Amino acid sequence: MSEFDNEKILELGKKVLEIEGAALNQMAHELGAEFAEAVRLIHLCKGRVILSGMGKSGHIARKIAATLASTGTPAHFVHPAEASHGDLGMITPNDICIVLSNSGETSELSDVIAHTRRFGIPLIGVASRAHSTLLRSADISLVLPNAPEACAIGMAPTTSTTATLALGDALAVAVMELRGFSPENFNTYHPGGKLGAQLIKVEGLMHSGDELPLVRPDTVMIDTIMTMNEKMFGLVGLIDDNDVLCGIITDGDLRRNLDGLLQKTAADIGLHMPRTVGKDMLAIEALTMMNNAKISAVFVIDETQKPIGLLHIHDCLRAGLG
Repeated sequence: MSEFDNEKILELGKKVLEIEGAALNQMAHELGAEFAEAVRLIHLCKGRVILSGMGKSGHIARKIAATLASTGTPAHFVHPAEASHGDLGMITPNDICIVLSNSGETSELSDVIAHTRRFGIPLIGVASRAHSTLLRSADISLVLPNAPEACAIGMAPTTSTTATLALGDALAVAVMELRGFSPENFNTYHPGGKLGAQLIKVEGLMHSGDELPLVRPDTVMIDTIMTMNEKMFGLVGLIDDNDVLCGIITDGDLRRNLDGLLQKTAADIGLHMPRTVGKDMLAIEALTMMNNAKISAVFVIDETQKPIGLLHIHDCLRAGLG
């Protein structure tokens, strides 16, 4: 049997998660007024939030900057080494800086810190040592929990980076709440991928105008079929004299009424109200409704019951839904 059998490996994994989880709980209990001050400072920032850090703290800083930017707070990462060679010009008096360093003594950060002090740029410091150079220089100090790293030698950044990342998430989410950040706002910054697709509204995918397959109830069947074939949705909608949707005919209805079909009008087989959706419904909800009802398309109506669009299941699938 190997020295590291499955049970031993599971124990190692659980121990890491327990150590890091305990640190997060400790940080939650110790969170104080400085956190609220930091949130308000970020919320009121007129420029951008600049994140900086070296090594693993730099990787975490990039992630926090990305989270802030994607949730409505303009932010970007400035590498401390590049800052010392010209990129300090990217940090303006309208900005605020969040500088990360577990020890609080990272020498490469000295020029960034000095730049904020020289130009009166608000500085939020994040470190594990309250009396470190970084936190003594900062306007707002956020102290990480005094917790061991999760690795066997106690040196690899593990617990400290997890705590820093979680603190960044806490700041970003709190600022989101202060901004009243909505799903619509989220969609503005996430137009692509699964996240964006989940927030697309029916109006963004529906067909409209001349694309709509619509006929009057007294339309003869040959013309009804020609409209269905021309629009290629596998159905037509019936509208009355006020242009209100009053029925639907699907290709299935045609098959069920083959006997004497061409002697009939649209009203003879289509005067039953179809399922409909509104333009402001999320497309994913409309897709769920179509799947549950086993239909491939649905009319979009306005508040007067007039058809303004048509959503086909293929439109949803092409948009990355489902």
